[in-house]
Amino acid sequence: MSTFVLVHGSWHGAWCWERIVPMLEEAGHRVITVDLPGHGIDHTPLTEVNLKSYTDCLSAVLDKESEKVILVGHSMAGVVISQTAEYFPEKIEKLVYLCAFLPDNGQSLFDAFGIVDLGDDAPTAVYIDEAQMYIGLNDDAIYSHFYADCSREDFQHAKSKLVKEPLIPSVTPIQVTEERFGSVPRVYIEGLRDKAIPIKLQRAMYAKMPCEQVITMDTDHSSFYSHPEELSVNLLSLA
Repeated sequence: MSTFVLVHGSWHGAWCWERIVPMLEEAGHRVITVDLPGHGIDHTPLTEVNLKSYTDCLSAVLDKESEKVILVGHSMAGVVISQTAEYFPEKIEKLVYLCAFLPDNGQSLFDAFGIVDLGDDAPTAVYIDEAQMYIGLNDDAIYSHFYADCSREDFQHAKSKLVKEPLIPSVTPIQVTEERFGSVPRVYIEGLRDKAIPIKLQRAMYAKMPCEQVITMDTDHSSFYSHPEELSVNLLSLA
């Protein structure tokens, strides 16, 4: 039996794993999902959220675990799991990046976009509010960038739960070392038809920060909804 800790990305919450959790549990594994501050049922004000808020939240989960976990981060949560691995490498069996940001030491999430020219594939779904407090989503681009393989019903269900994403965590560089973060095995699950983090950027990130295994899925950004069975099989293969 393994313990999976699943961490959502920007705008989402623990709710996004609702189809994955039962599949992993039916296979005999423990699953922990996390609402990062300001997401899901956690209503921490935007002005109080930073990257440390996220890592403190996840660190509190890991601190309670007596055995190593498989730590899965989707999208923005790649930043969170990387920084947390620097603090708790002894608690993590594997880091799994699901269509996720994989920044190098000293890079922020936003910095990662600068490592490759995306050209016409550059995402157009997000904007930063005038007060530079949060990252919002352009309504007409949410479906194409995040849920292109999903049914309209699933899309509307997910869209109704999205929240504003605090800006500060995405512009804060991570501070990691090869001795701690680098000691934890990394796996990358790429999505070929992802428009939120285009495949060109995903591959540039894991080329710079090599992973011991790369799993390819012919999916959009949100495979936890669009291809839950395939994603679950891939996660179970890592247990």
